[in-house]
Amino acid sequence: MSDPICPLCDRPIPDGTGSLHHLVPKLKGGKGGPTVLLHQICHKEIHATLTEAELARDYNSVEALRAHPRLAKFLAWVGKRPPGFRSKVPGRRRLR
Repeated sequence: MSDPICPLCDRPIPDGTGSLHHLVPKLKGGKGGPTVLLHQICHKEIHATLTEAELARDYNSVEALRAHPRLAKFLAWVGKRPPGFRSKVPGRRRLR
């Protein structure tokens, strides 16, 4: 069986390294709602870029996430990396 494909960056997700993202955050009523399997690095970038309220209100689909300017720039960058790529820099939430 082949690896699942990340719907954000279109790269394969190596076995067991995916991260489940709730399209509507659980805290905003998304518990039990639709989820997508993403690379850990893609998932972290979503939450570093957008608040829970922004995710629930304006970015509750893969298409909307891909259209966000900062995420689009990140996806163009990460798309050139191998599927198992992980950032070596410890992450911290960026100021908005």
